[in-house]
Amino acid sequence: MEALKQGADALFILLGAVMVLAMHAGFAFLELGTVRRKNQVNALVKILVDFSVSTVAYFLVGYAVAYGTNFFIGAEQLAARNGYELVKFFFLLTFAAAIPAIISGGIAERAKFWPQLIATAVIVGFVYPFFEGIAWNQHFGIQAWIKASTGEEFHDFAGSVVVHAVGGWIALPAVLLLGARYNRYRKDGAMSAHPPSSIPFLALGAWVLVVGWFGFNVMSAQTLDKISGLVAVNSLMAMVGGTLAALLLGKNDPGFVHNGPLAGLVAVCAGSDLMHPLGALVVGGIAGAIFVVMFTLTQNKWKIDDVLGVWPLHGLCGTWGGLAAGIFGSKALGGLGGISVSGQLIGTAIGVGWALIGGFVVYGVLKLTLGLRLSQEEEFDGADLSIHKIGASPDREANW
Repeated sequence: MEALKQGADALFILLGAVMVLAMHAGFAFLELGTVRRKNQVNALVKILVDFSVSTVAYFLVGYAVAYGTNFFIGAEQLAARNGYELVKFFFLLTFAAAIPAIISGGIAERAKFWPQLIATAVIVGFVYPFFEGIAWNQHFGIQAWIKASTGEEFHDFAGSVVVHAVGGWIALPAVLLLGARYNRYRKDGAMSAHPPSSIPFLALGAWVLVVGWFGFNVMSAQTLDKISGLVAVNSLMAMVGGTLAALLLGKNDPGFVHNGPLAGLVAVCAGSDLMHPLGALVVGGIAGAIFVVMFTLTQNKWKIDDVLGVWPLHGLCGTWGGLAAGIFGSKALGGLGGISVSGQLIGTAIGVGWALIGGFVVYGVLKLTLGLRLSQEEEFDGADLSIHKIGASPDREANW
């Protein structure tokens, strides 16, 4: 029976890892559909290569930073317990690799290729796992301190703060240091639209992310005996809430409609194991509203050229998710309890603060040394031709 349980657990978390791995295709197609046509190839290549660099960095360094475990032992030991520890690494790697995938959408269309890969290695090797170890592995006694101060530890079941808020708040300094795309904001105050290249691809990316998200959230239980149908239904309700809020506030704009469910899912991650489904619906709805309002403000009023809106979507909705777990996870609002609003506030603030520091240091150093963005001519030609020497439809382009 023990061998059967070990095998079932390994299979369970492997399925989760594969589902979250598939989400990276969602990141790729969401970016591909949102950027202009001359940057589509770059979007696809970045996500795949970032994932590959993330794998090496997390295997060699990051996993040890977060969990104190390394894999520099014999294969016989690695294969013990059906290789569960290796599969767990695979699962948690897919979370870590989401950080550069998130950042990629914010810096699209004008970022250099190789400096971003260096940033990926540093972020996944150290910046992200440092906070991951604090939140999920009791590092430095911070969770114990939060519990002593507030009565409960900081709770983040599936990474609203650990993954999404951290990724979004790292992306913000990168976007600011890069500056806006060429001619996006003109001196006379007018704005160039820079419209998406493909709404169908944008929608495909959103749908792939939504489906994979149920592996992201449900499989965060990590063993089969801890699986929770509550997590699945709460994820569903938050997704729907985010969609409907984005539909209404976004005035039926397809870009908002397809990012709305993602906003809801980002926000519900932290408390998906605690909330009542109606609470999750509200949390998702508020997240959808946050995305629409803040994306509009950043792009139109503040002139922060965050191409996919990753700071509003992941940074702000992830922050809301950390706080919402404390509010809607309470028994007073139908949740399971065992959570503290003040504890959530402290833990979320630590994550946001660390991400901001990490983002400014990593991208600031790269800007001073290697530079972050393409030349004006390269940006005008597009990242596809400037970096990869080929467009998205080379045969059609040759005939033009």
